[in-house]
Amino acid sequence: MQLPPTVTPRAFERLAEIGAADQGQALRVAVEGGGCSGFQYEIALDAPKDDDLVLEGSGQKVVVDAISLPFLSNAVIDFSEELIGARFVIENPNATSSCGCGTSFSM
Repeated sequence: MQLPPTVTPRAFERLAEIGAADQGQALRVAVEGGGCSGFQYEIALDAPKDDDLVLEGSGQKVVVDAISLPFLSNAVIDFSEELIGARFVIENPNATSSCGCGTSFSM
């Protein structure tokens, strides 16, 4: 059963800190072919489109296009701050393996 991805409060808070909604932007999470493991995540600020799944919280939006949605079923979109840097991360139960870069995975 395909469930939509979820977004953590920490990810929505980070979007609010950078003022994404104030600029009419949402965090777009997409899956594209490529990367060192077969698929890769594309994460960027973008305007929502009519056919996007829109996830909302804290006045902010995260959007996923219809093609990427099956690859992100039941995934968790989070924001991580570590010594090596801060970034949005995807915890994807559909990925069978991932690359050290954290943006590439296989299914």
